[in-house]
Amino acid sequence: MPEWWTYSLEDFLLFSPRVYWRMFELQNAALWPLQALTVGLGFAAIALAVRQPYASGRFVALVLAILWAFVGWSFLWNRYTTINWAAAYVAPVFAVEAVLLLAVGTLLNGLVFDRRGPAGGMGYVLLAFALAGQPLLAPLQGRVWASSEIFGIAPDPTAIGTLGFLLLARGKTLSLLLPIPLLWCFLSGITLWSMGAPEAWAAFAAVMLALAACIGMIIAQHVRPR
Repeated sequence: MPEWWTYSLEDFLLFSPRVYWRMFELQNAALWPLQALTVGLGFAAIALAVRQPYASGRFVALVLAILWAFVGWSFLWNRYTTINWAAAYVAPVFAVEAVLLLAVGTLLNGLVFDRRGPAGGMGYVLLAFALAGQPLLAPLQGRVWASSEIFGIAPDPTAIGTLGFLLLARGKTLSLLLPIPLLWCFLSGITLWSMGAPEAWAAFAAVMLALAACIGMIIAQHVRPR
């Protein structure tokens, strides 16, 4: 029997890259033209957060909660579990994030989108990538457009877009909303890396940008000019 250190991440994959990307083709085909609605809601949420930073928290949180619940059910539970048994344990976590968004953002109105500076800039970068950049990765990597990952339809852009919104926000309970999107991006990055997919850099970069922004915010809160 081979020693444990002789194994690589690829040895633990339960599916091939072709099967993995085929899931997104099937998801997009089954839900078309819902993609236009989810992306449109994403851009509408950005516009509202910019124009009405103090009054848009409930709407943005509601949109994100619906999308997290929908992606967890439609993609993770109905599709990903067919090739990866572990997805059955992740899908409920997406539901938890949806409940947290409803509780913090909608019921408590705990999000105010008035953050500026480096953290806000990183938030806009993540939002731009999630809504407009990530769908382009499929053709850039030689895959068909139908396998593109779309905000509100696929988990990665949904999580990255959520991180973008959270980096624009202020709120005492904001820390409750960050761990799950960060954890998903990290786990997705590991999966993509084990497949040798260049898309892994996007998930890891989202984690690093979000963590850097959070560390910067913590430092800014505790360092006062003398």
